Amino acid sequence: MSAAPAPPATIHRRGLLLVLSSPSGAGKTTITRRLLERDPALTLSVSVTTRPPRPSEVDGRDYRFIDQARFDAMVAGGDLLEHANVFGHCYGTPRQPIEAALAGGHDIVTDIDWQGTQQLTESVRDDIVTVFVLPPSLAALEARLRRRAQDSAAVVADRMAKSAEEMSHWSEYEYVIVNREVDDSIGEVAAIITAERLKRTRQLGLADFVNRLRAG
Repeated sequence: MSAAPAPPATIHRRGLLLVLSSPSGAGKTTITRRLLERDPALTLSVSVTTRPPRPSEVDGRDYRFIDQARFDAMVAGGDLLEHANVFGHCYGTPRQPIEAALAGGHDIVTDIDWQGTQQLTESVRDDIVTVFVLPPSLAALEARLRRRAQDSAAVVADRMAKSAEEMSHWSEYEYVIVNREVDDSIGEVAAIITAERLKRTRQLGLADFVNRLRAG
């Protein structure tokens, strides 16, 4: 009597953390939101911040808005994977939800600056996918900042002054796109996600699956 066939090997995937960075106004937040709308397998990492919410922002959806004392306590307790001070306000990525999602095979997206990306690259090196978004020109960048009307003229000027420094970190990222048309940019980032999900190193159990295929 022949032995029963072995059960099929299963392939499961560890999640990935997609990081989008850009100078303020270059489009990383818009791209992030549109990706979330079109890809139900992608979830947003909700950062904590000490800055006040903008009119359209909702606590717990866009950010978790906390005071400086709570932020400092999270840093001291090791509860943040990364943190940085940007334009006078503190931002950070909570550790526990990211680590749980990655272990469960869930994909996460976050839009943070180059400082945070450097820290995340150290803390979740095998799970991170980094994309830098460039504007088509400085004139287009300034126009976008003024058009969104969320900041004063002085803040816009400050953001423009710092954009050159921010863009100097483009070479630290795995992928770079120029955001000329937002629909095209979203498609490009979606293609990156698809490719990264299929990476051999992310498909756990693949070796066993192939071995069983070879054995018949």
